[in-house]
Amino acid sequence: MSASDQEAAEQRVRDAVRRDARTRAFAEAEDVISAVLADPGVQEARDRVEAAEVKLGRELCARLQPFQDRYDRAVTRGDADGLAGLCGGKHGRWGRICVLPDGHETSMEEPHWGRNGEGRPIAWVGSAPDDW
Repeated sequence: MSASDQEAAEQRVRDAVRRDARTRAFAEAEDVISAVLADPGVQEARDRVEAAEVKLGRELCARLQPFQDRYDRAVTRGDADGLAGLCGGKHGRWGRICVLPDGHETSMEEPHWGRNGEGRPIAWVGSAPDDW
């Protein structure tokens, strides 16, 4: 085996070891996160937060419903211009998309607002990527 072949083989081994270590680290992290989220205290806190978000969502509904209507019309019509300029706030895992204009947190001093996966009005603070 030539020196370059030997070096290439060693690099493949190093890459495989790195991938394996990363895979194990992610699996361990998922196990820890699952254990934390399964804790009854964490579940109770999550339930309280969601109840507060739904309550606030209902309270804001009368004032913010026109934004939901505009969003629904834009989606139905495939109107990209109508969707442009919307807030990037979302919690994709929970089916939430903010229907307010971009910058609403400062210009309107409102939390993110839209509908949850069950179609109920919901308000929330913060955002997360779709795959989180």
